[in-house]
Amino acid sequence: MDLVAANEDEIALAPMERAAIPCGIALALPEGYEAQVRPRSGLALRHGITVLNAPGTIDSDYRGEIMAILINLGAESFSVTRGMKIAQLVIAPHARVALEVMAELPESWRGKGGFGSTGITG
Repeated sequence: MDLVAANEDEIALAPMERAAIPCGIALALPEGYEAQVRPRSGLALRHGITVLNAPGTIDSDYRGEIMAILINLGAESFSVTRGMKIAQLVIAPHARVALEVMAELPESWRGKGGFGSTGITG
């Protein structure tokens, strides 16, 4: 779903400036679910505006107003006005796991290969 800015006054983001923008809604998610705040592709492409901690996670026990932490990676100032679509919200289930300490990990086809080890180079 779209998140819209609920700020009273215009918020001007200079290049490389960031701000938490209120969205005017709060959620009560069931346990086992999270909400993720994600960037909007049009704002990113046209203006360099993105969600700084993308995706921003909202846990099921959070009850405050949803805020979108935006950053201006563009070359020009950008104004956030009330009612503007600024981010997207995705609600999804997540698993809880119990970690186990092991002396060795099982083998995999990739092994300890890091960045670029899957055959895609750049």
